[in-house]
Amino acid sequence: MTTTRKLMLGAALATACMAVQAQAIQTTGSMVVVPATGELSVPNDQARVTLQVEEQDKDKTAAASRVNQKMKQGIDIIKRQDPQATLKSYGYYTYAIYAEPQPVTPPQPRAAAKARPIVGWRVGQYLEVVTQNLAGLPKTVSSAQSLLSLNGLQFGLSPAATKKLDAALFDATYKNLEERIGFIAASMHRTPSDAVLETLDFEGSGNYAGNDRPMAPKAAMMMRSDMAPEAASVAEPSFEPGESTVGMRLVGKVRFK
Repeated sequence: MTTTRKLMLGAALATACMAVQAQAIQTTGSMVVVPATGELSVPNDQARVTLQVEEQDKDKTAAASRVNQKMKQGIDIIKRQDPQATLKSYGYYTYAIYAEPQPVTPPQPRAAAKARPIVGWRVGQYLEVVTQNLAGLPKTVSSAQSLLSLNGLQFGLSPAATKKLDAALFDATYKNLEERIGFIAASMHRTPSDAVLETLDFEGSGNYAGNDRPMAPKAAMMMRSDMAPEAASVAEPSFEPGESTVGMRLVGKVRFK
């Protein structure tokens, strides 16, 4: 017998031996922990807009008065443009503006630091607008920018849209679990009908699940703007709401008969 035939025969015998050993492994009563995931990507249906007004003046009262007036006018504009929007004012601030330190020439010995005089005041306030009127959002923001600055914009899913996704998300996650149980059963030379599902953990709270909390929507689109004052008339901006991906994790404990 040639060396090549001997090698081929040895390989065949080794394969057959491994197959027999695999078939001999007993899986009756085995407990298997199976993680599963489900994801859905859906268009965003809600916008969260942050607007800001800021004024500077030597007179603190004058600066505060202009802020109050512009914020009131800005709120009135937004309510006219989007009556269904939810508005929330927050973050009213008043900061002193100090004089710049004067350079000393030639340098003098260090003396006790003197308090710098106040030369003005910076006053501002924020306004948060939450709306599902995405079609009218550019016009609403443009109208508000005649008085307020666009400080931030975030798109996401409304609570109602998230709630509607629950059934589809549970279904997708459970189907993924069924698929994985089928793969595991095939690897164990068993049929899926031999598997008995003993525990379903949608919270992933067991020690075997680790930190399997339902995943939050992926990062939503953010926009920032500086604090430069807006022009009297601002062209409508262009926005793309994009989509969010929501996910769920599930852990199942399966016992094979």
